[in-house]
Amino acid sequence: MPNVVRVGPYRFYFFSHEPNEPPHVHIDRDDATAKVWLGSGELAGSRGFRPKEINVILALAAEHRTLLTEAWHEYFGADR
Repeated sequence: MPNVVRVGPYRFYFFSHEPNEPPHVHIDRDDATAKVWLGSGELAGSRGFRPKEINVILALAAEHRTLLTEAWHEYFGADR
């Protein structure tokens, strides 16, 4: 599972076995996890994060969207 970036306590990564889904990133902190679609910036799902922290995560994903999207396409291919 390729790690893309760490921001404070958050680890942004994607699973190598999810190439058939639209570009997205997983975000973990301790036992909490979330998934964000990179195209729309919307939350795909989460477990363990409070709503206020989800807003922080969405803002961080938006801030790093270019880096995250480039990493996705580099790993899975530009056609995904």
